[in-house]
Amino acid sequence: MTVADENLAIELSMAELREIAGYAVACAEPALAIFERARPDDRRPRAAIDAAQAFADGAQRTRVIRDNAWAAHRAFQETRDVGQAAASDAARAAVAAAGAVFLHPLAKATQVVHILGSAAHAARAFELDAGEDSRVGADYIEKAQGLASPVVVSVLTRYPNAPSGRGRAGELMRELDAALRRLATGR
Repeated sequence: MTVADENLAIELSMAELREIAGYAVACAEPALAIFERARPDDRRPRAAIDAAQAFADGAQRTRVIRDNAWAAHRAFQETRDVGQAAASDAARAAVAAAGAVFLHPLAKATQVVHILGSAAHAARAFELDAGEDSRVGADYIEKAQGLASPVVVSVLTRYPNAPSGRGRAGELMRELDAALRRLATGR
């Protein structure tokens, strides 16, 4: 894919966008327990997930979703800054779930983060919560693969492969990306 190809529009219906948001929520929501155990009075990540779920269920895409995503992003930063790594990635999964609502129909690898970022950050949160046990992350990626509907897989395969970088969460995202693409091709 060339730089010019990255500006091509990808067909993406509202129903598909809602399916992507629902998938992102389903992947991020289990990790909320990690965040809420560390910060029981902080509702920002839950509010971001709830806003994304409302969109998946048929609500309009509004500024409220974006505002909740930014608030959850601040929760991610705060937990990161005080060394609560597992809680930080759990909050980041919530940010990614809300961000899925804003998937752009442009052929850019970075857009894959909107589709798979919540699963990758949730997997990383579970890994960190289990003392850096990579098997826990791999198990969660397998679970996230099972959560992906044919619609999610179809939308994903319209985009380039997941981007490089982004640390361990990026590795987990690329593993999930490759697994879902294999599903699409039957290999």
